[in-house]
Amino acid sequence: MDFTIYEAYLDKIDLIKTTPLLKAGVVLLVYLCSAKVVDLVFSRLFMRLVSYTKTDLDNRLLTYLHRPVYWTVGLVGGLHAVIYLSLPEPWHLVVPRVLKSMMVVVWWIALFAAVKELIAYRIESLKGSGKVGQDLFLIFKNFIYIGLFCMGAMWILSIWQVDLTPLFASAGIAGIALGFAAKDTLANFFGGISIFFDRSYKTGDYVILDSGERGEVVDIGIRSTKMKTRDDVLITIPNSIMANTKIINETAPVPRYRIRLPVGVAYGSDLKLVERVLVDTAHAHHLVKKDPGPRARIRRFGDSSIDFELLCWVRDPADRGLVMHELFLAVYQAFEQEGISIPFPQMDVHLFRDGEVAS
Repeated sequence: MDFTIYEAYLDKIDLIKTTPLLKAGVVLLVYLCSAKVVDLVFSRLFMRLVSYTKTDLDNRLLTYLHRPVYWTVGLVGGLHAVIYLSLPEPWHLVVPRVLKSMMVVVWWIALFAAVKELIAYRIESLKGSGKVGQDLFLIFKNFIYIGLFCMGAMWILSIWQVDLTPLFASAGIAGIALGFAAKDTLANFFGGISIFFDRSYKTGDYVILDSGERGEVVDIGIRSTKMKTRDDVLITIPNSIMANTKIINETAPVPRYRIRLPVGVAYGSDLKLVERVLVDTAHAHHLVKKDPGPRARIRRFGDSSIDFELLCWVRDPADRGLVMHELFLAVYQAFEQEGISIPFPQMDVHLFRDGEVAS
């Protein structure tokens, strides 16, 4: 660092020029005054500017940063002052390294506090995205803490001129061994990350797996996803499998589920009446959505019946079984009231004797 501009002014004063200790004290005092000016600029100017933003996050981050800036200016003044003291060995090396290490520690603590504030703010905004989002950010917070700790430690060791080559070699060997030992855990961890960013399902969704299991997602963790079936059986699936299997999400992209009721009526029935009865019956059910409304469609002419299909929507896929049961009962009663016949498979057998039809 170039200090010649300060030396030019100090050397004009004979007493300061001839007294190294006094010269060092004056230099330190000048830096401390400069640090106070910087502190006032942060407090009065920058804090006032960020007060006009919509969020208070920048106010809190600036609070963590302006103290390290203040101490950095003071510690730089200490480094400048040490130059004039002509310290004996080994103090001429120890004192500057101590001051530089203190500077690293000051910024170290500030960055830890800022990262903690950012993670807390982000987790607060992720409360509605499920447990996996919060878990991921908590894990990232730990990774960032470890990274900051390692960077700060290496920086301090480099200040004290400690050889880091053996440390890096040992860390590389340990990393390889850990990777082989925890490959399944790492696969599940990265599977959880891909699920979080892909957002193919979330807690509360009803999904069908490629293997045939169907149920509600009750928990999405870093290692596994838990799903409760309609039989109240809890299934735990590793995220590495969930990230690489076909998943049918019955709740997405629109939170509703379509029900299809097959209904057969006899040939000769009034088809318009059948359609109206089916639609009205669905409309009368309190769990059937009104928008989009129910509809009835003819699907085919069967061997014994004209096959209709009643299409309607429910809000929650968990209501599918109950609604289908109640609609079948309601349709059966409505057909009885309207005189609509529901046929059953039957076969006419004709016997022939000597070319004539026999009954």
